[in-house]
Amino acid sequence: TPRRRCAPPLRDARAGTVGTVVETMILVVLVSIGLGGCASAPTAISAGASVEQTLDDFHDAAAQADGPRYFGHLAPDAVFIGTDATERWTRADFVDFCTPYFDRGQGWTYVPIRRHVQISTDGDIAWFDELLKNDKYGVCRGVGLLRRTTTGWEVVQYGLSFAVPNDVAGDVVQVIESYESSRR
Repeated sequence: TPRRRCAPPLRDARAGTVGTVVETMILVVLVSIGLGGCASAPTAISAGASVEQTLDDFHDAAAQADGPRYFGHLAPDAVFIGTDATERWTRADFVDFCTPYFDRGQGWTYVPIRRHVQISTDGDIAWFDELLKNDKYGVCRGVGLLRRTTTGWEVVQYGLSFAVPNDVAGDVVQVIESYESSRR
């Protein structure tokens, strides 16, 4: 049986079927909207590269004792966890601690050796772990979380620790315990 149409298609001698022209225009608009959205969404690769650039600049700013640039990478609600068991700083406390050093032109240099970055499926959160080289402390580990904002990535949490080889960990613990007991 032949298909029935409610009304015959409108015809335009210059463009063929008007319905086809309208359908084509709608399809072009929908594809354009879809592609525009894709272009603005970060890929995992581009987001990961952007996180890497943020962390590299964060470390470089510390090495240059550039307080405004360094603190500019920290979220308003950021927490920095240092190597000492007592070091858990809010952003404001960390700024207060670091500023006198930076004002004297004294920064600290941690050079990334290796870094792993993961991005959440929505592309707004990144977490990482990295190995860093420091002249005084040797190999250290940094771990943290970044949040994507309209202006880029901001560090929400950063934790720095010493990488202690397992074979000497017991000796290190004894040194720490001896130190702490002498301070009581």
